[in-house]
Order: sequence, then C-alpha cells, then structure tokens
Amino acid sequence: MHYLPQLAFLLLATVAIFLFSKKVKEIRRNIFLGLPLDFSDNKAARWRNLLMLAFGQKKMFTNPLVAIMHLIIYAGFVIINIEVLEIVIDGLAGTHRIFASFLGGFYNFLINTFELLAAGVLLVCIVFLIRRNALKIKRFLGNDLNGWPRSDANYILITEIVLMSLFLLMNAADTLLQQRGAPHYTQHLTGNFHVSSILHPLLNGMSDSGLIALERTAWWLHIIGIFAFLNYLPWSKHLHILLAFPNAYYARLQPQGVMQNMPAIQNEVLYAMQPELAPTEAGPTPKFGAKDVTDLSWRNLLDAYSCTECGRCTNACPANQTGKLLSPRKIMMSTRDRLEEVGKNINANGSFKEDSKTLLHNYISVEELRACTTCNACVEACPVSISPLEIIVELRRSLIMEESNAPQEWNSMFSNIENNFAPWKFSPDERDQWTQA
Repeated sequence: MHYLPQLAFLLLATVAIFLFSKKVKEIRRNIFLGLPLDFSDNKAARWRNLLMLAFGQKKMFTNPLVAIMHLIIYAGFVIINIEVLEIVIDGLAGTHRIFASFLGGFYNFLINTFELLAAGVLLVCIVFLIRRNALKIKRFLGNDLNGWPRSDANYILITEIVLMSLFLLMNAADTLLQQRGAPHYTQHLTGNFHVSSILHPLLNGMSDSGLIALERTAWWLHIIGIFAFLNYLPWSKHLHILLAFPNAYYARLQPQGVMQNMPAIQNEVLYAMQPELAPTEAGPTPKFGAKDVTDLSWRNLLDAYSCTECGRCTNACPANQTGKLLSPRKIMMSTRDRLEEVGKNINANGSFKEDSKTLLHNYISVEELRACTTCNACVEACPVSISPLEIIVELRRSLIMEESNAPQEWNSMFSNIENNFAPWKFSPDERDQWTQA
C-alpha cells in the first residue's frame, strides 16, 4: 500500500505519454503524405527565423499590448512547466519537493518566479476570454469558427486558468503545512511564496488533515490536468505551441510574392519554341496543381497543422474585407480537416481507400479560390509564416489546367496571351495603333 501512489502515478504517466506519442506519430505521418521538398538551405537564416518568429514572436509585436499578453502566456506555459519535472520525480519516488534540498535559496526564487508567471497567465487568460466572448472582436466572429473551433479556444483558456489556480492553491497549502510542522512537509522548509501566500488567510481555519487533503488533491489534479492538456494539444489548434518551432525554421526564405513555377509547363513552352530540344519519347503525363492534400507539399501540410486560427490572415485579406467568401484562415482549417480525414482513412484501412472526396470542391469551393488576389497580405500577417496563398495557387492550377475550369473572362485573357503574347485582343503588329488615334 505504501507504493500505491507511485504505481498510480507511473500508470498515469505511461498511458498519457503513450497516447500522446501515438497521436504525434500519426500527425508526422500525415504531414509527410505531402510531396517532398528540400528546405535544408541557408541554415543560419532558418535558425534566425526560429529565434525571431517562434521564440521572439517578432510578428506579434505589430500590436504591442496583445503581444505582451501573449508572451506572458507563452513564457508562463514553457517556464512553469519546468516544475513538472519535479512533480514527475516526486510522483515516481514518493518524495516531496526533491529539488529544494540541493537548490537551497534559489529554489525559493525559482518557485516565486513561477508563481508570478502563473498569476500573469491566469489574469491574461481571463482577459483573452473576455476579448473572445464579450468584446466581439471581428476576427473572432467569422463563420469559419462556428462550432468546435470557437469552443476549442475557450476550453484551452479555461484549462490554463484551472491549472494555474491549482498550482497556486497547492503551494499555499504546502507552505502552511510547513509552518505547522506537519510530517512529510518539514523535510525542506521553503518559506512563503509571494503570490500563493495571499491565500493563507483563507486556509488558516483548516485542520492539518484538511490542508493535506487539499494539497494532495491540488497536486494530483494539477499533474492529471497537465497530462490531459498534453493529449488535448494534438487535437486542438493549440498544436501550434509545438509546431510553431519547426514551422518557423522551415519558413520560406524567398521574397514575398515569388511563386513556384512548374517545370513541366516551362518545358512545354520551350519545346514549342525549340522543337529540336523535345525528348524523342513522351514521358508520363504530369499532374498540374493540387486537387487533394496529397498533391500539396509536406510544408503546406505542416502549415495546416501549425495554424492557430488567430484570424490575422483573414483580417488582412482584402477579398474578405469586401465581403467575398474567401477566408485564408478557413483555407488552412479545411486543409487540416481533410488531412485528418485522410489520416483516419489510412488508420482504418491500412492505406488510403478512395472516398470520393477531395480538398478541392468538397472542402474548399471554386468561389473561395477565385476571390484571391494573390496579394500576400495573409502571408505577411501570419505570426508563424504560414502561407494560405501557396495552397490557393496550387488548387487554382488544378482547376484551370486539369479541369479547364475558369471564367470566360479568364479564358479570353489566356487565349489572347497564347495567340497575341499579351492580355489584349490585338496582334503584336497592331498594338501601338492606339497612339495614332
């Protein structure tokens, strides 16, 4: 019976880590269903992007107040969870605040820092809940957030509030028990912590046994909450907490607005102009653009999983601002939804079984794609360098080059370019005649 808490903790940790690892493995597999691309160039620039975009959150500071609040949550989430290491060791070994014995006074400084961050995270999460649900900020009101996406954002903020409250309550009960000389709590006297000690007047009337029950309950709920949060992340938009780092590292380094050409099309033009260069044997017919997620690059699919649904891209989109159906955020959400569906299909069948659905048409409509002006505003606005534009361009290429699906006005322009080398319906010899009018 003496080892029962340790065994329970070991079982909890094993199950949580197994489930998390299983889902992460699935997500990795899903991402690499995309076409291969090499992003191994210019490592110095990539590490700089990682530091500036992911760690430094450079793009967030276009709105300094929101950026600072987001930084508090980010720093709190990363730094406070260092104490999880101590909780894990204590849980497995049956010890109590094992780091206090050899860190001495620095331990008190460390926990005080954690508590200040916890209080900051708690307050900022409350502010963000108000911003999302009471202030009615436009980018949080889009129809693309209806249902689960809107609830997901609230669940994660509420979870962080609960976790931080449990952390502070646990510390308050712990330090009171130390002051009273309760067994198991006198091994390492830490002194009061600045934030949680505010709760002492509320707890002073409790008996030692009541305080022990409170401290143990808060301790267990805190670590259970952390393990639950760990396994919730892969199902949530907050997966960006982890994927923002590789996404920033593999960010596109070419100037904004540069589009990837299709060598197959370039060669066709070249062979039309210089037939002698054409191969004697026809190769396999190339596929133009993307119709489903497996036609996109793995980098596009990493983008989809990294999207935090903040809506800055949609807020910056001129098409969306003028009432068009296009929402770059929805493009990323639809790509991720389709990719998840493909992944479930593979899980169920061992390999992908045709389901008569595609990203194009079933998840993203022609009307959305045609509304895009390729202005790059969405790419510029994204805090972690996601590019909805690349996905839009690839889907439009499939529409036009695979399905010949384009408005008549576009077809006229394409025909003029093909025949007259310009968008206008004038032959090259007559193009300057307007000057003689």
